Amino acid sequence: MAQAGRRTVVVTGGGTGMGRAVADRCVADGARVVVVGRRLEPLDAVVRGHGPDAVTAVAADLTDPDDVQRVAEVLDGTAVHVLVNNAGGVGGAASPGLHGRLEAWRRVLDQNLLSAMLLTETLWPALARPGGRVVSIGSIAGQRGGGGAYGAAKAGLVAWSAELAARGGPDGITVNVVAPGYVEDTEFFDPGGRSSRHDALVGQTLVGRAGTPADVAAAVAYLAGPDAGYVTGQVLSVNGGAYLGR
Repeated sequence: MAQAGRRTVVVTGGGTGMGRAVADRCVADGARVVVVGRRLEPLDAVVRGHGPDAVTAVAADLTDPDDVQRVAEVLDGTAVHVLVNNAGGVGGAASPGLHGRLEAWRRVLDQNLLSAMLLTETLWPALARPGGRVVSIGSIAGQRGGGGAYGAAKAGLVAWSAELAARGGPDGITVNVVAPGYVEDTEFFDPGGRSSRHDALVGQTLVGRAGTPADVAAAVAYLAGPDAGYVTGQVLSVNGGAYLGR
């Protein structure tokens, strides 16, 4: 599926929200994009928007190793220049009792941390050397706390990415995390893409507005591009100043 002179970018959770914005940006920058997600309908919408020459859709549950392997089979040995681990979620409501809480935590860790690990490990041999890029989408919750299992999973993503950065450095592979704050127009919130705490969350920023998926896509595009070859093992916060860097 590779084409001469074009980079191949894999974006998980690529059918909606931030993942869709990342996919759109990568296509605009001339890449061939593989969008991966559980639901084929939104993925197909990305294909229709750009055409099958630019985008390939793969429906897969990235918490299932067999589905993860199928993503690699679709790529069929194609060199992967950029892997964007964006898929995740809050896991849904917990059942009562300690067993229910454990199940809920495991579900969130699977969705946000282990899914990224499984796909990255599977595609690691296919990453371009030198020049491969792994960018994972974290969260402000993984930096300042909050969000229960979700914040813990996103914090784990940072520690895991630091280890990967050391592993990839000798081969010219960079590994970084983009940590968004409050971003509107995503399925993370209500069907309208806005948090019920909108005003309070905007009030925490220094710029007086919510983030957009395009803001996140721009940060990913930088880390995925040639100008970021000396940036690895880092967390790039995209939060409007709601949480200050250290």
